[in-house]
Amino acid sequence: MSRPQALRRTLGAVALALCVLSAEPALANEKLVVYSARIEALVKPMFDAYTKETGVEIQAVTDKEGALVERLKAEGTNTPADLLITTDAGNLWQAAQDGVLRPIDSPALAAAVPANLRDPDQQWFGLTVRARTLFFNTNMAKAAELSSYEDLAQPAWRGKLCLRSSKKVYNQSLVAMLISEHGEARAEEIVRGWVANLATEPFADDTRMLEAVAAGQCAVGIANTYYYGRLMEKKPDLPLGLFWANQSTGGVHINVTGAGLTRHGKQPAAAQKLLEWLASPRAQNLFADVNFESPVNPAVAPSAAVQAWGSFKASPLNVVEAGRLQATAVRLMDRAGYR
Repeated sequence: MSRPQALRRTLGAVALALCVLSAEPALANEKLVVYSARIEALVKPMFDAYTKETGVEIQAVTDKEGALVERLKAEGTNTPADLLITTDAGNLWQAAQDGVLRPIDSPALAAAVPANLRDPDQQWFGLTVRARTLFFNTNMAKAAELSSYEDLAQPAWRGKLCLRSSKKVYNQSLVAMLISEHGEARAEEIVRGWVANLATEPFADDTRMLEAVAAGQCAVGIANTYYYGRLMEKKPDLPLGLFWANQSTGGVHINVTGAGLTRHGKQPAAAQKLLEWLASPRAQNLFADVNFESPVNPAVAPSAAVQAWGSFKASPLNVVEAGRLQATAVRLMDRAGYR
């Protein structure tokens, strides 16, 4: 080998070594920014586990659902966010409509997330499942007296029903799904029946509503299961029973917490890896343990506490309907006097 050839080979080896050395800190210091409508305590365990497994640091920015979407719209191509996590399919649908999410092709997510729990256009994917069902005071009502959301509109429940405010997206989504299943006219009839049966004004949150049921202010109410789980963990002796609604008809209304890649995120490949990991069994078990929700991945069992509530038939409707019909649901509730 001539001296010029040897020199070129030596210089090439040095250059390659420098490239490798310079790449290693970049991998070690890789960071993703996640805008999350879930409080930090509910997402940090997953993010810490991901950082431990991959070395990728995750910065979570938490705020209300609407505020995060508005922030993404305002930031546009300058956004630092790579992933958006938010509650309720209605909020996820709106984020997609507002153009802040991007579609992705992921066989891993298609396998992990059932079709009715993700966006048909692949812009967002459910990560956890929550059921919105019936809860009753065990001293005032029996499970045998309960059956469905629709039945709570019957005169037998006059002065016995408690509800959360119609201003919350959870109830808007429930009514949207009733519209999808029954049509607008029948859904309005049901909501008017609820309003006629109220024992008191609607409550600001599910926890207060459940406490009112337990106190005997009303006999029955509608809430998300995880609020029941949190409350009973603190006060296990409350006279509160859980009833799975609509088991002989369409099934319990379910919704999701989900996520999607931001349209203008600078690291879509890395963000997709994180999203796929969040739907994997490892992360799904963590999700299930921190908030009394069920894993979206059918290969992962719920926590022991959730399993103790018993199995149920869930509505097979695609939760995207909760977003598509949400504006219609809001107008319907307003007409029916549901405040």
